[in-house]
Amino acid sequence: MTPKISRPKFPKGYVDNPTSEVPWEYVEKRLTDSMNYWLCTVRPNGVPHVIPRWGVFMDGKFYYDGSPETRHARNLEQNPNVSLHLESGSEAIILDGTSQAASKPEPELAQRLAEAYRVKYESQGYAPKPDQWDEGGLYVFTPRQCLAWTVFFENPTKFTFES
Repeated sequence: MTPKISRPKFPKGYVDNPTSEVPWEYVEKRLTDSMNYWLCTVRPNGVPHVIPRWGVFMDGKFYYDGSPETRHARNLEQNPNVSLHLESGSEAIILDGTSQAASKPEPELAQRLAEAYRVKYESQGYAPKPDQWDEGGLYVFTPRQCLAWTVFFENPTKFTFES
């Protein structure tokens, strides 16, 4: 997955002379290596709902799990539009896209996901087995666009993904 790269549009005076772009490889590595992600869904009444999530960025998608009874999972049933971002505001990575409950993952994907979760979260007491998601509880976020910068006035970059 290679996104299209462009400059985000800002009001005059915000970022008038950017000097570089953030490489997609940098963004992808940060998304892969991060432990904590912030997921923003929308309640049926239009009020945003933000929650920290653990998850795995793999093959251009963000996989996370949880009960279908959680607020964020119930929100997705009404509105699949989601924002996802990492913890840093100064080295920002902000994605917009859609999220939905995933079907039972193929065995090879389930194995890769379980291994990635184990590597990241076993020290926190979480290491799911590959069959953990056989009956549901796995969600997949597919990005439409991403804004990223390491120095806001130097390199704000917009990535757009083919649908």
